[in-house]
Amino acid sequence: MTKKSKSTKSATKAKKSSKSAKSSKSARKGGAKRSTRSLMSVATSARSTVPERVAALAEAPLAVCESDDNLQALLKVLRDKNEPSPVRLAALQSLQAASFSVVAFEEARGDYLATLREVAEDTDMELRQRVLGILAREKDGFAQKKLLEGLQRPEKALLPPEKALQLLSYDVHAEAYKAARDIVNKPPSDIARREALRLLAADATSAPLFEKLLRDKDELAEIRQLSASALQSLKPEKLQEHAREILLDSSEYDEIQATSLTALTQFGDDEAIAQDEALLKSVDRMSDEASTRVKQNARRFLSKFGK
Repeated sequence: MTKKSKSTKSATKAKKSSKSAKSSKSARKGGAKRSTRSLMSVATSARSTVPERVAALAEAPLAVCESDDNLQALLKVLRDKNEPSPVRLAALQSLQAASFSVVAFEEARGDYLATLREVAEDTDMELRQRVLGILAREKDGFAQKKLLEGLQRPEKALLPPEKALQLLSYDVHAEAYKAARDIVNKPPSDIARREALRLLAADATSAPLFEKLLRDKDELAEIRQLSASALQSLKPEKLQEHAREILLDSSEYDEIQATSLTALTQFGDDEAIAQDEALLKSVDRMSDEASTRVKQNARRFLSKFGK
């Protein structure tokens, strides 16, 4: 072989080697999967940057299910109050994703829930709220107790009352209804009162309260509409009765009349309404004289019940 041939062959080999190296480097940059060991090393290392750790934790759910050591490592990150908040939140998200693999995660569930209960009282508000949300969806007794305690004794509250009420709705007990009624009677804020009423919408004994709120013209329209919805579920016959009276009252607010028209159109007693001359006459007048929304609802009502 001539020197020129050897030189050409060497150059070609070097070129291929260079392309291979670039290709390998490009693949790593393009997000090639890292080994479990590499992921866990970055995720749990204080020497790695926060973005690096968060990115590694996003890939870690499968690693959690591979060994108890990996699980315990992430639980330790989640518990550690000295860890940056974004890292702890990312660890929580990774553990939560792993928990959806029911069979693979089953043996770890006890340690996972115990850690969540510990973190539920953490000083980090966002983390605390996320953890209590997970526990509430698990219908966890510890979370229920803490949320109720916060409603009954505000100085011990782990969350704002409106958020606690939302979480209690995942598994409502008699104590939660009592706490909600207390908030309705003495609300710390409008939003807390609204969430308390949303929770009571599943309580049959609260039907009289919703009847009263629906007919109260001094009440917020949102609360009156919420009350109509609750009555449709709890006492539909009472909603039909009140909706009729609202539609016969010319001094009633447009939005409440529109809600009443919708309720009767969708759920009313067809035969009784078709024979109710006073109601039909009142709705007929609305179809010509009322606001645009009421007119539209009135015409839909008449197209179903009108003669």
